[in-house]
Amino acid sequence: MSNEHRSAPRRAFSRSSWLEYQRISEILRKETVGGILLIIAAALALIWANSPLADSYFALRDFEFGYEPWHLKLSVGHWASDGLLAIFFFLVGLELKREFVAGDLRSPARAIVPVAAAMGGVVVPALIYVLVNLGSPETLRGWAIPTATDIAFAVAVLAVISSHLPSALRIFLLTLAVVDDLIAIAIIAFVYTADVDFTFLLLTLIPLALFAFLAQKNPKFFGKKTPAAWIILLPIGFITWALMHASGVHATVAGVLLGFMIPVLRKGKGGKPVQPTANKPGLAETFEHRFRPLSAGIAVPVFAFFSAGVTIGGLDGLVAAFGDPVTIGIVMGLVLGKPIGILLTTWAVTKTTRATLDPDLKWVDLLGVGVLAGVGFTVSLLVNELSFGEGSEHTENAKVAILGASLIAALLATVILRSRNKHYRRVVEAEKVDADDDGVPDLFEDNPPRR
Repeated sequence: MSNEHRSAPRRAFSRSSWLEYQRISEILRKETVGGILLIIAAALALIWANSPLADSYFALRDFEFGYEPWHLKLSVGHWASDGLLAIFFFLVGLELKREFVAGDLRSPARAIVPVAAAMGGVVVPALIYVLVNLGSPETLRGWAIPTATDIAFAVAVLAVISSHLPSALRIFLLTLAVVDDLIAIAIIAFVYTADVDFTFLLLTLIPLALFAFLAQKNPKFFGKKTPAAWIILLPIGFITWALMHASGVHATVAGVLLGFMIPVLRKGKGGKPVQPTANKPGLAETFEHRFRPLSAGIAVPVFAFFSAGVTIGGLDGLVAAFGDPVTIGIVMGLVLGKPIGILLTTWAVTKTTRATLDPDLKWVDLLGVGVLAGVGFTVSLLVNELSFGEGSEHTENAKVAILGASLIAALLATVILRSRNKHYRRVVEAEKVDADDDGVPDLFEDNPPRR
């Protein structure tokens, strides 16, 4: 290898492997449908909560059922946020492990940019929120609300505006959201957990260990026999979730831990772990394919329906909501903090590591993705409930802020990305041509970067 080629700068945004591109394209297609359902569910909740039938919406959301001795007598809204959303976080756990074990994030060279960008997209919005709310210790608890990115909502926006993002940007957006979710999980687990019952927490380890043992020992069995996961793993997972909920740690963390227990690699000859392939996926990828429709099509939209309903109170109520520092901090954090944090950290990484943008991309493309990352919905609504509690005036104002900021971010991203749509179409068409006999486009082969 020549010195010239060895010293060539690395690309911060480059095309992934063909297998990774196919996998992520499939994920984004499903997230697009889920995101559209999410938007519909949120819109229905807003209409119902501001209609003459508003009392029936809140009565349904606050209706309680369950078994009190196990700390499981919850309202319908809490069953949605603590229970159904655990399915969403189970998928997050699978996705995180898949990316770091067999995906592009296993390579430090590929991981450094999206990881740094995600951290910047969390830290800067949080700092903006804190600066706005410095004079109010009560509202400071909401500092983590504007730190989340909702990938389902974001890709639904892309679908609605018919944006044809090149593979490098699509993969960056999904990876950014995955790392963003990891940070959000850590925040929920360590910041919004006050009173922990260590007896229940330790008991959680028993079914979790059994779940891990069975999944690791019999990946082919659970991969091929679809009912087996429902009959064997689901009850064990539910017990893990229930004990985690009783411990005081937010129950969605159980979903993530259960996802981490699923093996990513396949068992090869002699039981040796081997990388999954398109024709022979690992159990994590099989479960991701199997359960994502349940998460994107049911769990997240139902959560959105019971979390997004807020009585705005007309124009006067809207003006009052935007006078709350909580609202101002969230809107500024999502709309300004997200793109600023992502752009600044990416710029810093490219300057300190000699990484460069893919020649097909410009900084305005990264700005568009950064603005789109300001669409915070699912996790933002969850953190809002953990910050202020149901019934608080700040909780209601924060919902207005999350919805308003997500709409503003979506509109701004639409303007930026649509202005580049002709260029994106040319890049996407180039990615589809020159396919080899193996069906893998030349642009995705492991050749040296084109100059």
